[in-house]
Amino acid sequence: MSLKPLDQLPEQPLNIERALLSVSDKSGIVTLAQALAEKNVEIISTGGTAETIRKAGITVRDVSEITGFPECLDGRVKTLHPHIHGGVLARTSHEPDLEELKKHGIQPIELVVVNLYPFSEAVSSPDVTPSVATEHIDIGGPTLIRASAKNFAHVCVLTDPDQYHRFLDEFQLEGQISFETRRMLALEAFRKTAFYDAKISHYFSGLVEEEVPEQLHLALEKSSSLRYGENPHQPAAIYGEPEKFINCFHGKQLSYNNYLDMDAALGLMSDFRDDLPTVAIFKHTVPCGAATADTLADAYSKAFSTDPVSPFGGIVIVNRPLDLETASRIDDIFTEIIIAPDFEPEAKELLVRKKNRRLVEIVNYPGHSGDKQIRTLFGGALLQLPDREPDLADTFRTVTKREPTAREKSDLLFAWRLVRHVKSNGIVFAGNGQTLGIGTGQTSRVDSSEIAIRKAEREGLSLGDSVIASDAFFPFADGVEAAAEAGATAVIQPGGSVRDDEVIEAADRHNLAMIFTGKRHFRH
Repeated sequence: MSLKPLDQLPEQPLNIERALLSVSDKSGIVTLAQALAEKNVEIISTGGTAETIRKAGITVRDVSEITGFPECLDGRVKTLHPHIHGGVLARTSHEPDLEELKKHGIQPIELVVVNLYPFSEAVSSPDVTPSVATEHIDIGGPTLIRASAKNFAHVCVLTDPDQYHRFLDEFQLEGQISFETRRMLALEAFRKTAFYDAKISHYFSGLVEEEVPEQLHLALEKSSSLRYGENPHQPAAIYGEPEKFINCFHGKQLSYNNYLDMDAALGLMSDFRDDLPTVAIFKHTVPCGAATADTLADAYSKAFSTDPVSPFGGIVIVNRPLDLETASRIDDIFTEIIIAPDFEPEAKELLVRKKNRRLVEIVNYPGHSGDKQIRTLFGGALLQLPDREPDLADTFRTVTKREPTAREKSDLLFAWRLVRHVKSNGIVFAGNGQTLGIGTGQTSRVDSSEIAIRKAEREGLSLGDSVIASDAFFPFADGVEAAAEAGATAVIQPGGSVRDDEVIEAADRHNLAMIFTGKRHFRH
């Protein structure tokens, strides 16, 4: 293919004499067509769009009249014709193109208005079949959009009803469309087709169950701009559909850091959604206390007692509708965000009195499969499947001489579910359905243990008869010995160290029960 680019793109305003309108979403199309007709713009259209415009009393020519060929294959082929694409792609400032148009009897088209078949909406239904989904893949629309956007120096392209008002303001005032406007609309058009193709690619990846794709395409529209990122000097925005998971119905706009904290909180509570009343308190994406009890109020008090200092300005998440008694206890200190599946009327009435505090309803928990975690880094991105699959207790094995008691086993399972949400090296001391000490984000597992023990001692929490969970194996016996000295009687960890025999021997020496899970839960 030989390309003969122009030496320079013409940047003068564009006069519009002919327009092609072919839209799936007909919102605002009659108003647009009426304004074009009032400026004596010839309107060409297809199928249902032409019918809508004609019913409004506006003169319109069918595409088939221009091409000399009827729409066919149930409307699959409408605009794919040289008399259409030649008119769109012609560089009307370039004399050889004008001569070719004249030779073939093609007239230029200066405005193209196209939006696409609603593919995303079609595949969002759980009952959609591949047959139905593929019928919602637009072919002619993206082709027209790309052709128009490529030739933005000579053509204006509109791809969304939200653009019509901006276009008409300029067109009705100036009678022309500026180069700068056309270039911006071309950028939006290329984004539109890229997003559309990425959605299709994502759907087909699901059909073939491709866990780690050969190419990574993100199809996320901006949900909203944020005041700033992690710090005030960092611009930020959120993309995607957070409203599918949360509904922030009271308080200030959620911040970048708020979203990170809530993602961590929802991830943890998804593991406890069907348990006894459970409360977790988060600070900087890390749990600083969690507990289960017969009531939410008692669970909150137990979780708070783990670390009464860190919850100030933190996040509280619960797995039951929030009642007044629990809300009153939470209200005793400044809490940034409160997250619950629902809020009882009396609790809501109390909590909304503080205007800036965010109240968030859980719409859905993150799924256990299908999603992908993506992290950007120098030169690209990392992708992994999330660590959300529940561990199966019947695959765990006791490796010490002593089996855990029923109480120890219950606390071990509680601690193990929590430690997967603590940053590595993660250590959790627990007992009686509550956290007693948490060590997180340290370069040494012993350091994490010491921090957890020190916090428990600071709050006057006894570690006698407690259990300890470690997100990864103990590389040396010293971690288990420190746990025993602190008062722990049982340990749960993945196992897999070359020194497992030494660690097991140390546990036996201290009469500890120890379970190997066979799976680690690192969080970097």
